[in-house]
Amino acid sequence: MTDASMTTASTHCYRYSPNLFVTVGDIRFAYRELGPRGGVPLVLLNHWGAVLDNFDPRIVDGLAVCHHIIALDYRGIGLSGGAAPLTIDEMARDVIAVVGKLGFSTVDLMGFSLGGFVAQDIALKAPALVRKLILTGTGPAGGSGIERVGAVSWPLMLKGMLTLRDPKTYLFFTSTANGRRAAKDFLDRLKERTLDRDMGPTPRAFLRQLAAIKDWGRQTQQDLERIRIPVLVVNGDHDIMVPTSNSRDLVRRLPNAELVIYPDAGHGGIFQYHAEFVPKALAFLAA
Repeated sequence: MTDASMTTASTHCYRYSPNLFVTVGDIRFAYRELGPRGGVPLVLLNHWGAVLDNFDPRIVDGLAVCHHIIALDYRGIGLSGGAAPLTIDEMARDVIAVVGKLGFSTVDLMGFSLGGFVAQDIALKAPALVRKLILTGTGPAGGSGIERVGAVSWPLMLKGMLTLRDPKTYLFFTSTANGRRAAKDFLDRLKERTLDRDMGPTPRAFLRQLAAIKDWGRQTQQDLERIRIPVLVVNGDHDIMVPTSNSRDLVRRLPNAELVIYPDAGHGGIFQYHAEFVPKALAFLAA
């Protein structure tokens, strides 16, 4: 691939988007961007232990057809410096600071799982900053079962080690034929990028993020009625990590929210149904 074609690919294909960095205070944050510049950028916030290479390239590329996409590594995760925060509050403040340093006064946010916690907190902390929210596989502060994410996850992580499979096979997808096929396809997509990959999370960062998730699950409920912007809430019908009931709870409490539940799908419902999710998300953002 020539330099010119690589440059073109990097603006249209997540697989070739370079790792970029922005420094806020004394912390260097890693990010990637692609898609057309101008308009309101869409900031992507990822799950527990996830780095830039854990964003589904089919979803990122699909959204980047119409939107300037910015995918972030949290502090202390992947190529970002510093120590991973112990609270969602700190993560939200980091993202607000990074967005400001990048020069944006208005953004859309899409958060998956932990990223959905962070996105809600940003919308409450900086309401003028956020135009629209997409919350996937996530739930509210104090939501049902969120404090048990670790207890649910550890046995399935061990199962992944014993069966020589990525634990996301069991954590993100159902055990049906459809779920197993979707898991394989998703994990194959995450391997498509072969050069300039991000660093995996350290065990310390992984555990610190888990502490933040437990804290979120145990804290008092937030006043979600203050989030009056349009919100799209999406999940699978069998999410064992952040139980699907939390998605329904979000829609009941958010004044301007729409719910999509995918059948025979788990925590990673948007990955299993990426071909349906991308046009739905694009229509929501364009409305």
